[in-house]
Amino acid sequence: MSITGIILLILLGIALLWVEFLVAPGITIAGIGGVLCIGTGIYLSYEIYGTSTGNYVLLGSVLFMFLSVYYSLKSRTWRRTMLESKLEGKVNIVNSETVKPGDTGTTVTRLAPIGKVIVSGEYYDAKSADNIINSNTDITVVKVLSDKLIVKPTNE
Repeated sequence: MSITGIILLILLGIALLWVEFLVAPGITIAGIGGVLCIGTGIYLSYEIYGTSTGNYVLLGSVLFMFLSVYYSLKSRTWRRTMLESKLEGKVNIVNSETVKPGDTGTTVTRLAPIGKVIVSGEYYDAKSADNIINSNTDITVVKVLSDKLIVKPTNE
């Protein structure tokens, strides 16, 4: 195999690794194939052309991979694909003025031990005080936390 073929094999391996990193993250065929192509190219350069050429190919491969990662992450090309908006809202904030201990409501989902309840016409995350509570069960608010309600069945 010529040195051009070895270089093309290594470039194919680097391209497959980029596909792995950017398109299909995880351990997939592209990542494994990329590592195999790069490894085979470096091995063939040592086997066919000797130690000095193999060292140059190894150094060039490592340097090219490092520089391609460095310049691609440094450049502004990725800014177009990044999400720039910021989420300002807050989730599951319980207003302690609208819900107080002793208020009653109904479970929307099963509380095992966490689920959804409706109290005063509003949906809240809730946690069962002690046992599992089935859906459509009347509940009483025991405690109001900043992000959820602690409830127990009304008939207890």
